[in-house]
Amino acid sequence: MIVDGTYFIHWQPLAGGMLVGLAASMLILLNGRIAGISGIVSRLIDTEQGLWRWAFFLGLLLSPHLYSLFSALPVMQFDMDWQTYTVAGLLVGLGSSLGSGCTSGHGVCGLSRLSKRSLVATLVFMGTGAATVFVVRHLLGV
Repeated sequence: MIVDGTYFIHWQPLAGGMLVGLAASMLILLNGRIAGISGIVSRLIDTEQGLWRWAFFLGLLLSPHLYSLFSALPVMQFDMDWQTYTVAGLLVGLGSSLGSGCTSGHGVCGLSRLSKRSLVATLVFMGTGAATVFVVRHLLGV
């Protein structure tokens, strides 16, 4: 995937990070829940607590549309076929399941709570991601 730098402005990542932090803080303060996306999505069908999960999930889906009302969305180009993305998505889901959480749960919420388990998980998935990019781009030449 290539993101067109023409639309990338320096305040955008700062504002996005602040909004993620605000959403994670509000969820734990108001609902006592961790904003781990894999956990939220995997339990969308939960009838007892499904409403807040659906609201959070729909917010994730609708936020690019809301953003596009104020600024142009970046132009993205995907360099792989859908089968590769499907396999990659399944592997990420498997990793989230094996790691008992995802980047948002461990990397944002866990690290902010000074969780040692989340520190280890974050180091593992960041290291694995870096190693994967190195192997795929530099050794395999894909």
